[in-house]
Amino acid sequence: MEPLIKFVQDEFIPKKDFPAFSAGDTITVYYEIKEGEKTRTQFFRGVVIQRRGSGASETFTIRKMSGTVGVERIFPINMPALQKIEINKKGKVRRARIFYFRGLTGKKARIKEVRS
Repeated sequence: MEPLIKFVQDEFIPKKDFPAFSAGDTITVYYEIKEGEKTRTQFFRGVVIQRRGSGASETFTIRKMSGTVGVERIFPINMPALQKIEINKKGKVRRARIFYFRGLTGKKARIKEVRS
């Protein structure tokens, strides 16, 4: 059954060209919000905590600080409202899922930047 699901996802679900990013990267996600009849573009900038899944059902989690409160948002990679993704910084982390980042505050919550 797995190959059949993969085939259907590859054939019928449109692919979007987003840059390659991973955990530890700081990215800005631009997405469309509908308020009544109007639509507007909003952005969410934060650190990627994880990418999970594969194919059409892949998601990624972004965490940002809003004042003193941490805010996390999960985006499906195939969400029709996603307009574009910008990579602001490439981070150097050793893990694919950096959940320990939630418990860090202040200077400890910095991620080393990879210089290209």
